[in-house]
Formats: sequence, C-alpha cells, structure tokens
Amino acid sequence: MDALTKVRETLKSLNASGEVREFAQSVPTAVAAAAELGCEVGAIANSLIFSAESAPLLIIASGAHRVDLKMVAKELGIKKIGRAGADFVLEATGQEVGGVAPVGHPAQIKTIIDKALFDYPVIWAGGGSHHAMFSTNAEELVRMTQGLVMVVSST
Repeated sequence: MDALTKVRETLKSLNASGEVREFAQSVPTAVAAAAELGCEVGAIANSLIFSAESAPLLIIASGAHRVDLKMVAKELGIKKIGRAGADFVLEATGQEVGGVAPVGHPAQIKTIIDKALFDYPVIWAGGGSHHAMFSTNAEELVRMTQGLVMVVSST
C-alpha cells in the first residue's frame, strides 16, 4: 500500500473531518503548499522527523516557524535532538521527506505540536506524498496524534 493510501485509510479510521487534496505539482515546502492552497504559510502544519536519542520524534510545526531544537530538547528533558536523514524518516514513517504526514506511520511516534497552529481555524498537513495535503484543525491534530502541545520556536 502506498503512503497516500495509508494516510487516507488512517484518517478515515480516526474519523478525521478534513479532506485530502492532491495536486498536479509537488508541494514539498510550506511556502509552495500555502501558495497552492491560498492560505497563510503559518497554517501549514509541517511534519518534521528528528532523531531524539536514536528514536524518531515528530514535531508538527507551523510553516511560519523554524523549530528551536535546543529549546524543545530542554523542555522534553532530552540531551539532544538532531536532524534525521531521509532513510531514517522513511523507516520511521513509511513516507518520504517533503511529504510526511502526521498520521499513517507503521508505529506510534512521539509527537510535539506547535502551539502556534491553534491560531488558525483550518490547518493543512502533509498527506504522505509530495502531491497531497489534508485539512484539519489543531484540536483534531492533537486527538489524532496524541501529541503534546508546546511552543517550538523562539521567534
């Protein structure tokens, strides 16, 4: 089963309210996605995989923010959070960098959700493909991912 189909099935099983939209061209960045969707960059929920003491950590950040890894590590009581390579991301999520969704992974991943996403009534998250995104809201995202809400950027 491809990643997009897995995400669609997961969203259905979680009774998600939003729709999955597929695009003709790739939307691998928050800026590209916002332009395609006609929304603010901040309403794009970037699903970013990091390595936290060798385990995957999913940080779902507003497209308007750059994640402050030192701040997040300190808040979580983790010594270091590092960037994850493409192979690590694919193994952890079953999805490629640039198309990672917050759901549809082979196993539950510890998830942090940017508090700033609550500023938007509708947010858009990756759909498991470079060509797909789905709409949701921050409350639903917390429910679907069992994520911890916190500030992830110092800007």
